[in-house]
Amino acid sequence: MPRIIVLDDIAEEGLAKLEAAEGIEFDVKTGLSGDELRETLAQYDGAVCRSGVKITAESLEGNKQLKAIVRAGVGTDNIDKTAATRRGIVVMNTPDGNTVSTAEHAIALMLGLSRNVGPAYESLKSGKWDRKKFKGSQLSGKTLGVVGLGRIGLEVARRAKAFDMDVVGYDPFMPKERAAELGIKKFDTVTELLPIVDYITVHTPLTPETTGLIGEAEVKQMKKGARLINCARGGIYDEAALLGGLESGHLGGVALDVYPNEPCTDSPLFQRADTLCTPHLGASTEEAQIEVAVEGVDLLINFLTTGEIRSAVNTFSLDPATLKSLGGYLDVAFRLGKLMGQWHGRAITGCDLEFSGEISGKDTRVLVSAFCAGLIGDIIEDASIVNAEVLCRERGIEISRTESGDHGAFSSIINATVRGEGKEVQAAGTVFGRNMPRLVRLGDYRTEAFMDGTLLVFTHTDIPGIIGYVGNVLAEEKVNIAQMAVGRAGAAGGPAIGVLNLDNTPSEAALARVSEHASVEEARLIHLPPVGELPEWMG
Repeated sequence: MPRIIVLDDIAEEGLAKLEAAEGIEFDVKTGLSGDELRETLAQYDGAVCRSGVKITAESLEGNKQLKAIVRAGVGTDNIDKTAATRRGIVVMNTPDGNTVSTAEHAIALMLGLSRNVGPAYESLKSGKWDRKKFKGSQLSGKTLGVVGLGRIGLEVARRAKAFDMDVVGYDPFMPKERAAELGIKKFDTVTELLPIVDYITVHTPLTPETTGLIGEAEVKQMKKGARLINCARGGIYDEAALLGGLESGHLGGVALDVYPNEPCTDSPLFQRADTLCTPHLGASTEEAQIEVAVEGVDLLINFLTTGEIRSAVNTFSLDPATLKSLGGYLDVAFRLGKLMGQWHGRAITGCDLEFSGEISGKDTRVLVSAFCAGLIGDIIEDASIVNAEVLCRERGIEISRTESGDHGAFSSIINATVRGEGKEVQAAGTVFGRNMPRLVRLGDYRTEAFMDGTLLVFTHTDIPGIIGYVGNVLAEEKVNIAQMAVGRAGAAGGPAIGVLNLDNTPSEAALARVSEHASVEEARLIHLPPVGELPEWMG
């Protein structure tokens, strides 16, 4: 009989679901840590938690019993997903349960900040009646910038439009046409929308790309009096830059619900009248707590009784036979997705994948998922081989898959086309030997490039001296070239491409120097996993 452990307090409705479930035993043990947590987890088949417990690699050490962990909520930062994956433990979350509550809290903070609700109430409590001091501003007619047009971002946008606000946004995977249908003017970069917004709210995961997304330079680009709201993840805004903007009078206000380190009880922002801060209350409504508890319990019961997996943020162990039959092509598909997402560089509306040769007789659906996981993994939190294709389709990205038994120059090859916003790019990858991923075509250019680490990819006119020029620019920055591949689209003197694998990352200035050469058409850095580093689901 499956046994479930509830590690954090959840709504009574969730516990009632467990009580009513036939063939399920459960216990509630909260506040566990260290050896006690590790020993407890080893006795159960499934676990339900919120954010209170920290399930680390040490918590799962030696665990051969636990099959699934469900986070009753969205963020899974408190669960070591790499360790869980290696143990064959499915990690699931409840992404929809707190969408409305978080969106409403963002609007509440925006309203409270605009109308000076916090300081006005404090003044009233001290016995003062000072109406002039707390004159506010209305939302109607103002421009709101929404960074991250996923579930929560779109709910915020809908509510803002009900206040007669103009909504602009940024999301690398939201096509402009789809945004326009929703009444949102979409920009290609965050920088472009900064000078025109009166308010900005962020609804993205915390990734290397979004950490410090709004810093000192970005604050200076915003109009005087602009206000910022964050109900997503601490660290997306540089708090020192926010404080500087407030002290200089450039910013009109800041409202925060999340912080880089939580719990947070001491911040210079807390002492100011032009800030409004709450202790991570975005999902703290009765309705949200009920929804995530019930949804989380349902996920776990269904998995343990029927094997159904939904809302997984890592993946279960691939069937050994499938893994063996696909070999290194899972890794190729993943890396090809990462490469093409960066090379395309705009909102993507469609991907066409063709699997040719021997691999066409395998389960290529898994390869499509691997490609999608690479394509959106740097943008969407917790994208994995399990959920990536669904997340792509939710963002309006159409995925097509075809197979061909034709071998061509390689025994097997993956051809991919990515398109969107008037741009289309193509690439192909294969496996050399048993497990060496290689890029064998990019656009019209044939090449044999290593698909690992930092790549400098540049298209140019095939004339003498180009490779030497690029090498000299890198040498001046002490950037070493580990591997180099070149390719032509036709005859000598025509279009060509260079792909350099670098031991370290050159500066923006160096990249600009490469791009400035009269014969270079485009130069871009592509960041791929290091050689031999596999995704968690292949580990």
